[in-house]
Amino acid sequence: MSRDKEPVVGQWYINAEEEETFRVITVDEDAEMVEIEYLDGEIEELDIDEWHELDLELTTEPEGWSEDDDEEDEDEDEWDEDEEEDEDDWEEDEDEDGDDGHDDGRER
Repeated sequence: MSRDKEPVVGQWYINAEEEETFRVITVDEDAEMVEIEYLDGEIEELDIDEWHELDLELTTEPEGWSEDDDEEDEDEDEWDEDEEEDEDDWEEDEDEDGDDGHDDGRER
């Protein structure tokens, strides 16, 4: 039983009974919930009682597993946000240049 193994965010575990490897993503102490991610990407929430019933062993990060995939997704999201900000800036520039009601003779 895992009563001596408290969930630690980022730590990898093996569920000896199910022979599954997973890592802890979040621990919500107030709600007494542990969110885990299996190697196949499946995410599961366990309450703390379920956690303590598991037959767990600590392990290291599996070979070939990389959080870089997550970081690449985040980088893409940041790029999308930057692109949206640039579009907003462009629209603001157009408003500033052309909505004063005067024709300054420039082509648009």
